[in-house]
Amino acid sequence: MDILDSQRTDELATLLALADRGSFAAAARSLGRHPSVLSKRLQALERRLGVRLVERTTRQLHFTREGRQLVDKVRQAGQLIRDAEQEAAQGAQQTRGRLRLSMPATMGRRWISPMLAEFSLAYPEVALEVEYSERIVDIVGEHFDAAIRIGHLVDSRLVATRLCDQYRLLCASARYLERHEAPQTPEDLARHNCLGYTGLLDFPQWRLVRCAGKKAAKAVESVRVSGSILSNDNEALLHAAIRGVGIIAGSDWHLMPCVHAGELIRILPQWTLGDAGGIYLVRPSGQYSTGAMKAFKQWVTEAFAQAPWRTASR
Repeated sequence: MDILDSQRTDELATLLALADRGSFAAAARSLGRHPSVLSKRLQALERRLGVRLVERTTRQLHFTREGRQLVDKVRQAGQLIRDAEQEAAQGAQQTRGRLRLSMPATMGRRWISPMLAEFSLAYPEVALEVEYSERIVDIVGEHFDAAIRIGHLVDSRLVATRLCDQYRLLCASARYLERHEAPQTPEDLARHNCLGYTGLLDFPQWRLVRCAGKKAAKAVESVRVSGSILSNDNEALLHAAIRGVGIIAGSDWHLMPCVHAGELIRILPQWTLGDAGGIYLVRPSGQYSTGAMKAFKQWVTEAFAQAPWRTASR
């Protein structure tokens, strides 16, 4: 039987009420129960422990030595529980404690690491444990407090805050475009050296969506591409694209800094690669967040609000 199951807590509550009130009738009134119920609870407690706790007479109760000792210990335990509850409640107000975070590896190293450094300076009493990985962690099962997710969310157990949109664009370096005529239509990509990111769900198909006005229907075209380098690491493909190896398709947060720096040039700018979804902060629960979690949510929401890579240089 668990120490905190309802039967045990009822028995111990009866014991404390008897010690405080001095009689079954008074204890029963304080607990909202009939005196006979309290008598049965006390009998069950004594039977379970194998010791007499209270001597009953027709007029009053007398606690045995074992009974007095148990009352004292239960009161101490109750105080520990109250202290723990108060500490937990204060944790929801104070910006302190520990946050275990999961971050996507490539974006995390480039954009989120500086954000976390600034957050740590602003909130020195919050300890951060950060795991960078491209795998989708089980936030609940692996006991993470929050994660940054990119794309489309599928885990309905999580509470998600959309931080910003993202889209995928096509780029090549000037060196590559000097040797190859820039594609004018999606079909032209089939004749180019397209660097393949194997993490795309529809790889090696590139599903392109033409940007259109609010009332205009979107055009969608799919083309099967091939290239001299395939990788599950977009950073490796980015280096190859900058050196002029081929055309790269990637998220705006990954490629736009290189465009601003003149290392890459957008091609087919009126097209994006599929529906890239968004960037999200996800948590196991939106209720009863700690002060540290509330501060981090506000911090990261403000940091992503302007999508800094759309104006930043690499």
